[in-house]
Amino acid sequence: MKQLLQWTVIIPIVSWLLFFSGLVDNSSIFQVVASILLILSVMSAVHHSEIIAERVGEPYGTIILAISITVIEVSIIISLMMSEGAAEASLARDTVYAATMLILNGIIGLCLFIGGLRHYEQNFSSSSVTIGLVSLVSIIVFTLVVPTFTKSVEGSYYSIPQLVFASGACLVIYAAFLFAQTKRYRHYFLANGTDGDEEAEHSIIINNKTFVTSLVFLLVSLGIVVLLAKTLSPTIESIIVSYNLPKSLVGVVIAAIILLPEAVAAIIAARKNRLQTSLNLALGSALASIGLTIPSVAAVCFIMDMPIILGLDIKSIVLMALSVFTVMLSLSRGKSNIVYGVVLLVNLFAFIFLMIYP
Repeated sequence: MKQLLQWTVIIPIVSWLLFFSGLVDNSSIFQVVASILLILSVMSAVHHSEIIAERVGEPYGTIILAISITVIEVSIIISLMMSEGAAEASLARDTVYAATMLILNGIIGLCLFIGGLRHYEQNFSSSSVTIGLVSLVSIIVFTLVVPTFTKSVEGSYYSIPQLVFASGACLVIYAAFLFAQTKRYRHYFLANGTDGDEEAEHSIIINNKTFVTSLVFLLVSLGIVVLLAKTLSPTIESIIVSYNLPKSLVGVVIAAIILLPEAVAAIIAARKNRLQTSLNLALGSALASIGLTIPSVAAVCFIMDMPIILGLDIKSIVLMALSVFTVMLSLSRGKSNIVYGVVLLVNLFAFIFLMIYP
């Protein structure tokens, strides 16, 4: 009973009640309340995912959180595309691109910066990072770069055969990454830098009741995050447009909301001198964000006969290439420092600035 009275259980239930009340659609006050509950529900999801991760162990815990966040992303994108149709043909591209830039520059940058401030220098497995980045580069090129230069269909589109190939390539690469992370090269992805406090914390035993409760309320929290994000997205879009900002910022806002659980979990891990866990979360999220989202959205668009724009413009390709290249150099030695974090955060600000002032 005590577990059911915790805020991480009460908040998602209250959020569901508010959603079904219908008050969010007709009142700006309740939209503000819904926004607060949305953030709190995200934090609830983080809490429950950490309990589940504690029970199942690494790297399975980070995989569960990455896939959970991807389910949110796919659900929001598909629901918005189905409601808006051709008007949202580029939403999947914009959201995935924004999520990738936020992960590579924002989450990794903050982890390296905060970890460097607190611990001076942190160690991690360069082999695990190489596996993740090699997989990520290939998926990025297949999904977001090549469509800009293909000639079968005019514009930043794939033809049906090309879309099938790209989707299959994403799934194969992501499956190979998961096999490496959970089976063949699992030892590469295990945290190798801990302190005494962290070890004591990780000795907590999660009983079956706590595990089942967290599993159920992780799903409950993720579900209401999807529904509230979809409900509030028109308001977000209208606010952005009212300030004469580019509509593509909607994708950045949605991506930021989606990635908040993983960002918080990764930063907490970096502060506890567990940078390997932070990088597992970040790179796993980036791979899942593209490798699972694009095939899922492509399948729905094919079934519903909806267009899907995937190719980035040249400026976005350059910024993406800069981000990937910087991350590769920063993580090539298996040691971090604060300078790498600063450079990545500057890349993030450049991405947002050049979106507002193209």
